[in-house]
Amino acid sequence: MGIELPQVGESVTEAVIGKWLKQPGDAVEKFDALVEVVTDKVSMEFPAPHTGTLTSIFAAEGDTVPMGAVIAEMEVDKATAEGAASASEQQAEAPAPNRVGTLIQGANVGPTGGTFKDTALEEQLTNRPPQASLAPDSTPNTAQATGRVYSPVVSRLAAANGIDLATVTGTGRGGRVTKQDVQAQMATGPTTIPAPTQPVTQNSPVGEDRVIQPSPIRRMIADHMVKSVSEIPHAWSTVEVDMTGLVACRTAQRQLFRERHGVDLTFLAFTAHAVAQTLRDNPLVNSSWEDGKICLKGRVNLGLAVAAPDGLVVPVIQDADREGISGLAQRIAPLVQRARSGSLTLPDVQGGTFTLNNTGALGSVLGGAIINHPQAAIVTTESIVKRPMVIFDSGGDTIAIRSMMNICLSFDHRIIDGAEASTFMQSFKRELEAWTADSELN
Repeated sequence: MGIELPQVGESVTEAVIGKWLKQPGDAVEKFDALVEVVTDKVSMEFPAPHTGTLTSIFAAEGDTVPMGAVIAEMEVDKATAEGAASASEQQAEAPAPNRVGTLIQGANVGPTGGTFKDTALEEQLTNRPPQASLAPDSTPNTAQATGRVYSPVVSRLAAANGIDLATVTGTGRGGRVTKQDVQAQMATGPTTIPAPTQPVTQNSPVGEDRVIQPSPIRRMIADHMVKSVSEIPHAWSTVEVDMTGLVACRTAQRQLFRERHGVDLTFLAFTAHAVAQTLRDNPLVNSSWEDGKICLKGRVNLGLAVAAPDGLVVPVIQDADREGISGLAQRIAPLVQRARSGSLTLPDVQGGTFTLNNTGALGSVLGGAIINHPQAAIVTTESIVKRPMVIFDSGGDTIAIRSMMNICLSFDHRIIDGAEASTFMQSFKRELEAWTADSELN
């Protein structure tokens, strides 16, 4: 029975085989971790769909494989095989579910793509010999730089616990380090991880160029960025926002909020709330271009761009427009923590309809983001900076020190014109500027 790489999102096109956790000849139970799979936004362990024996592996570690491709074969008993066939037939007859949004994904657009090609996939799978173990020359490119290959799960676990993987003895096939090896090392105490050094050979002249092999996630992010700028005609709109009242509100309520809810009252919670409410009233911005038509999304599922060790990730807050400030703050905190620790699950990254990019947390004051394909737009919030501003009061024009922030909307000009973009931005601005020191949190 063939084992297919499962579809994990309506526009996820490919994934990278990280590490096989079972080898041909191994007996597997249903739901046993079979293989580690990496997309550009999440790493996951794919479980065995049935109980049986793994007989063949068609996709090697490091291969980029289209979703739905047969990556392995297993032998199951007759009853299991018949049950799987019946379930497959019922699934084929069932109506397709309504579309609720999309997941950020990689797409094999250019030379940064993987080794599989859609047009020749079936031929390659047919001709590939069964894989008993990885030969030295089939090791992923990371092995050429480090001498050893570590799965994403192993790497994250080691990094989180201060374990130097170079000191861990691997008990897996071919001496590979397993999660159990790292856990055993953790029991004896963390090792000191040496400071990174420049990977330059001893005789290399100063200033020589170096070629760095991108990680699977970085390759997929590269593909996704190329796809976005190639297919979407980007346009931009930037607006200044006076955040003085919002800053005063946060300062006044921050300590009590933490005591009451157990999480920090961040500026991100305020901006996420404002943009979610604005999207509800501006459905064209919460849409996508699909097959020559504009698809207005029925839900406001807000993606939050987060800088993680392996690259940019975008976890999603489902139905963000239904939450108040406190609800959003309590949902954002654990979601961002999982993103930064590399422990996001598929539900965490699925279904996004619009993305909020908070580059202000990194010190940026002005920038335009690349749209998260196939969404219609992405908004960037920048650093809050105190500046002298001309304001009008009862005595006329005066100069005052105000807390100012730039916001920038990158939008798909096929869907949104300048007028719609300006309407959205002015509404977003009003939501943010409505806060005062005496405002009550909802």
